[in-house]
Amino acid sequence: MNSVINLRKSKWLAGLAASLVLAACAPLPASAPSTQTQALPTAAAEPATTPTVAPAATATFPVTIAHKYGSTTIIQQPKRIAVVGLTEQDALLALGITPVGTTEWFGKYPGAIWPWAQSKLGDATPELMGDASAIKFETIAALKPDVIIALYAGITKENYDLLSKIAPTVAQPEAYVDYGIPWQELTHKVGQIVGKTQEADALVADVEARFAKVRAEYPRFQGATAIVATPYEGIWVYGTDDVRGRLLTSLGFKLPDGINAITGKEFGGNLSLERVDLLDVDAIIWLDAAETKGPLGGPLYAKLDVAKQGREVFLSSYTDPLGGATSFVSVLSLPFLLDGLVPQLASAIDGDPTTVVVSATVKPTVTP
Repeated sequence: MNSVINLRKSKWLAGLAASLVLAACAPLPASAPSTQTQALPTAAAEPATTPTVAPAATATFPVTIAHKYGSTTIIQQPKRIAVVGLTEQDALLALGITPVGTTEWFGKYPGAIWPWAQSKLGDATPELMGDASAIKFETIAALKPDVIIALYAGITKENYDLLSKIAPTVAQPEAYVDYGIPWQELTHKVGQIVGKTQEADALVADVEARFAKVRAEYPRFQGATAIVATPYEGIWVYGTDDVRGRLLTSLGFKLPDGINAITGKEFGGNLSLERVDLLDVDAIIWLDAAETKGPLGGPLYAKLDVAKQGREVFLSSYTDPLGGATSFVSVLSLPFLLDGLVPQLASAIDGDPTTVVVSATVKPTVTP
């Protein structure tokens, strides 16, 4: 099942088997953490592997960070960082810091470090603390973290309270839906947590400059309609509060009118067959279309111009890092994603129905 979608529905998907939700939907590549109420264990001896944290000349501590469940104060620069969120490891690695523990979303790469970020690893690989279907408090406690980060996450208040007994915990911000924090803000907050705000903001500016370059080079994107969809329980679409929706608007596209009525207050939602017309856009990105059990998009989709004219980009979250990057959307994955995805989108909306959209070959080692 598409794990990228499952994350969006983490509040009610927690009871599903992990094998059904860890794929490419986090919001849909993987499932979200479930609530656990077990007693916290006594922390084990400190593991031999300790991440290196580069000196931070700009560090200012203590620092207090507001989030959905209040605020968390970090007294001094943390050296052992556990990542309960699904993508924060990329921001840490971009800042020269290897977390002691990460959470598997989808992809099953060692330490939950995808190919585009692996060149940033030093000698140590983070320990997997479990997957996105449940928080494993005992494993986290055994790592003896100085701080726990859960920004691209949907942890409950109960989760937060239990995690806070292990170490200061920064939960997802209240201003966004769960799993809805923009990659820019995530990177900035990670910079605050580790005392590298200026470095983090410089990374963000570099990637935003790449977006600006794409918008200038592809004026056809400006104002064109586009959407990201996946065949989950029919058709699942990503909205304006999701990282995939924001990816499109950052390129100059606009999401179709009526998308917010489908997604509501979540990062995405299921599209009824009565609203399949919402998919008749200038370009559509299909994630994991091979997982559909019937006609892609339902019986009416094939009659839409977007399908008849081949204005489609097909990506696999499970077998292609480019597909994974479309859901991961981080300061490290975006340069790789832009290199591979933009040419396909350009082919999809070039106005020539005979153009075949071919997946670009990109080596996933590009970093800002």
